[in-house]
Amino acid sequence: MKEYFEKFVQKTDAGGNVVYVFIDASNLWQAQKAKGRFLDYEKTLNFIKQNFKASLVKVFYYTAYPADGTRNYSLDGKHRFFTFLKKGLGFEVRKKELKRINIIDEYGESIKEKGDMDVEITIDAIHYLKKYHTAIFFTGDSDFLALVSYLKRNNKKVFIFSSRNNISEELRTGGDGYSDVLKIDNIWGRELKYRKRDDK
Repeated sequence: MKEYFEKFVQKTDAGGNVVYVFIDASNLWQAQKAKGRFLDYEKTLNFIKQNFKASLVKVFYYTAYPADGTRNYSLDGKHRFFTFLKKGLGFEVRKKELKRINIIDEYGESIKEKGDMDVEITIDAIHYLKKYHTAIFFTGDSDFLALVSYLKRNNKKVFIFSSRNNISEELRTGGDGYSDVLKIDNIWGRELKYRKRDDK
């Protein structure tokens, strides 16, 4: 697999490759459910460093979390996890509270939660355009195809990491390379165990 990525690696004159990674946590959750395990972010970071011959890797993690009082379990663990990513691994964590929208349909009145981070990901990818040579996106959302195309036009190498159950055909073929994370053995951690209700 290492040789596969090396074919596409874009290097500076000094031989380095600065890699920026953009992780869409909501989208990646679908892959974790399919695998039955949590992604181990420390192992994933090492995997990227090794396979992309990276002189520097900067990781952005995007997530929306439930508002206090909307779950029947404590959210402290989730926030401790965000702190670990930021302070333990050096990730840039972009987070926001899920927006709760009242809707009325044929089934009655209910609340829909929305927390898309597409705009935040796009802003960061473009804002830091001159800082990196290679962009890696952990997402399968076809909405990012326009961003991928823009980065390629600006001489960036772009790789997509997602899973077969959650990748659009347009995005799978739109970058310089695609990898199914479910087939990468050494990036997974502990077993995923579900709560009875509201586990996200």
